[in-house]
Amino acid sequence: MGISARRVSELVGGAGEIALLDVREQGVHYRGHPFYACSAPLSRLELVIGDLVPQRNVLVVLLDGGNEGLAEKAFERLKKLGYSDVKILEGGCEAWKAAGLELFSGVNVPSKAFGEFVEHHYGTPRITPGELKRLQQFKQVVILDSRPFEEYHRMNIPGGIDVPGAELVYRVHDLVQDPDTLVVVNCAGRTRSIIGCQSLKNAGIPNPVVALKDGTMGWELAGFECERNAARAAPAPSAGGLKKALSGAAQVAKRFGVQLCSSEQLSSWSKDLGRTLYILDVRTREEFESGHVAGSRHAPGGQLVQVADEYVGVRNARVVLVDPYLVRALMTASWLNQMGWNDVYVLKHPELTESGPRQPKIPGTPPWETVSSIPEGAAVLDLSTSLRFHKAHIPGAWWGVRSRLDQARSAIGEVSSLVLTSEDGVLAHLAAPEAATLFSQVSVLEGGNTAWRGPTESGVERATTTRDDVWYKPYDHESDYKKHAQDYLDWEVALVEQIKRDPTIRFRAFP
Repeated sequence: MGISARRVSELVGGAGEIALLDVREQGVHYRGHPFYACSAPLSRLELVIGDLVPQRNVLVVLLDGGNEGLAEKAFERLKKLGYSDVKILEGGCEAWKAAGLELFSGVNVPSKAFGEFVEHHYGTPRITPGELKRLQQFKQVVILDSRPFEEYHRMNIPGGIDVPGAELVYRVHDLVQDPDTLVVVNCAGRTRSIIGCQSLKNAGIPNPVVALKDGTMGWELAGFECERNAARAAPAPSAGGLKKALSGAAQVAKRFGVQLCSSEQLSSWSKDLGRTLYILDVRTREEFESGHVAGSRHAPGGQLVQVADEYVGVRNARVVLVDPYLVRALMTASWLNQMGWNDVYVLKHPELTESGPRQPKIPGTPPWETVSSIPEGAAVLDLSTSLRFHKAHIPGAWWGVRSRLDQARSAIGEVSSLVLTSEDGVLAHLAAPEAATLFSQVSVLEGGNTAWRGPTESGVERATTTRDDVWYKPYDHESDYKKHAQDYLDWEVALVEQIKRDPTIRFRAFP
């Protein structure tokens, strides 16, 4: 059942398939973990494992901080779900560090470190917020925000247009028709600005292109105001724009060795029980839901590069990217190749046989008694993230973490009945049997918070445990935003030096 840190490091750096999963809460994972460890908290393990590790005979190594018992609990849970080759990292992160191996703080570290590697290797041009502000007074400038619309809508550089990640090369030609126009790509911090800018340069756009140094965080740290609630989104490309985009993406594919595959090959791979396969559709959600390849998962290209460890949990797995227009898949594949992924393919002539939103792979939820309203005298325990709970929750509800129900029992005390809820109720159903060993009468709110139509309140006064279930982004903190933003930016920049100390990291530099 146990495996040493040195042996895990060898396997992670090898050619075989392996999933290294940190089963601590994401906020604890943030404090330090091996470079290729994916966050898969014990409290939500059933919700993420099916997509993160779809093949149940792959080697899965579980870790926690060391002698916490979380990895052992996760081991038993995965065994019940049918995972046949599960091991526990002996001594957890403490043993990893004691073996002289590198621990990395932060989340989505491989993607963040890769962004810094790209800027350092290719000399990606950038512009400071002050220089951009000055140039806007006399030069034609187009600002393209490379984040998903939800992030852009929250706050953006004034005048910016939302063009998420892989959409940049696909849509840029109709947005910027004068070759003298300066194109500025931004995100919240650094990674997507760098990758977005370099994508346009790699695709041969004739315009001068720069990344906004430190994104919206840098803009605000420089004393400038962000725009809120903007809704400018790039339209789908014209026929002429698509032709230019495909030409540029084809050049990129040739330069970075992008591989293509057919539907017949994909069908064969889908039946191969000896290899893990991910079929990822890199288009917009609207396009995905209008029609997609059977068995595929929506993974918008820019976010796939930005948070790769949230989509693919198995090292050296086979990955097939889908975009009927090819542009976004070719651009995304070029970046994954540079990140060191070996078996990435773009599907030619995909057959879009399914439609609608894809249901996540969640093991059968055990049935439990539900209630449509809160019984008088009952306590409510909300297992949604602390961020969502803080924003809105049922009045009087407690907040807790499923893997720490004993702490919830101590905080709540003796009650006549307990009602569990979560984002959509699924996690509450999973937690109910465990809660029933601690509370006398347990039920689940039907439909969870999504179905709740009563009043809500905000705040986290009734937290039953430490609020470290998720990583708090700089703008999620209630105070000291500028300090948190600067610390985050400094952390990103420092990664380029830290990765030199880990021999398992093999980013590829292309001429």
